[in-house]
This record gives sequence, structure tokens and C-alpha cells, in this order.
Amino acid sequence: MREQILSIIERNSRIDLKELAVILGAQEIDIVNELEAMEKEGIICGYHTMIDWEKTAIEKVTALIEVRVTPQRGQGFDNIAERIYKYPEVNSVYLISGGYDLLVTLEGKSLKEVSTFVSDKLSTLETVLSTATHFILKKYKDHGTILAKKYEDEREKITP
Repeated sequence: MREQILSIIERNSRIDLKELAVILGAQEIDIVNELEAMEKEGIICGYHTMIDWEKTAIEKVTALIEVRVTPQRGQGFDNIAERIYKYPEVNSVYLISGGYDLLVTLEGKSLKEVSTFVSDKLSTLETVLSTATHFILKKYKDHGTILAKKYEDEREKITP
């Protein structure tokens, strides 16, 4: 039942618990108890709201920053990852495979603000060897939700 609960709430964390119980064929109290247990165990780490910022008047810039670092003996990448994720601007930090070691995501008010973070804070860390910054220009799909609707021609068709 845990896997089913997690799959459903990952797509919609605001689902009504009664509805969730009906979908799973369980008692509502069992669902509540299972959710509480998973929160205590750290399986469920938080609940988030996804916002399409392009539809608001608020200016936000999202960047993906690839970071190449020198891992520390006995610590691997954990210490440098912790130093990076403690910055309040940083949304997430991932250990990745490929040409870079870490992927950092962050949001700022402008390209300059993000660039300043990279040059003044991130690049100056002693174990950081190099970075590559990629700015998100448009989101088409995020966390399984389609944000950019496909254009549909609304013109009336004329047939002879």
C-alpha cells in the first residue's frame, strides 16, 4: 500500500484523504496512519506547490549549474554538496554521472543575480574546479505536469 500511496501523492499531494482511501480500497484512518509513519521515517520529506511563474508578474530566473569538484578524502562529495546546499538561493543539489560531479539548481530575480552567485560564492569554494551554467528559458513539463499547452489552430476549416 505504501508504494501506491506514494505514487498518488507524488502527483497530487492535496488529494483528499477520503478519496485516496476509496482509490486504494482502504480505511481513511489507515491512510492517515501510513502517511504519518512515512513522514516520521523520512520517506515523505515535504509537500510542495508547483507554480507556473510565467503566468505571474513575478520575475524569476531558474538555472542549472554543473559543478566539477575535487572530492575530499574520506568524505567523497558529501561535504562540498552540504556547503553548496546551505546557501539559501540553492533549491537542489544532485550527485550526477558524466563530465561534472554535481548539478545545482537555483532561482534568482535576474540573470545577473544568478551569475553573481556562481562567480562570487560557488566558483570560489576551494574544491570547485569548474562550473557550467544553463538558464532555463521555458518549461514545457515539470514534475510530470505539462505547462506549455500545444498550440491548436482555432480557425474555422473551409471545405469546397
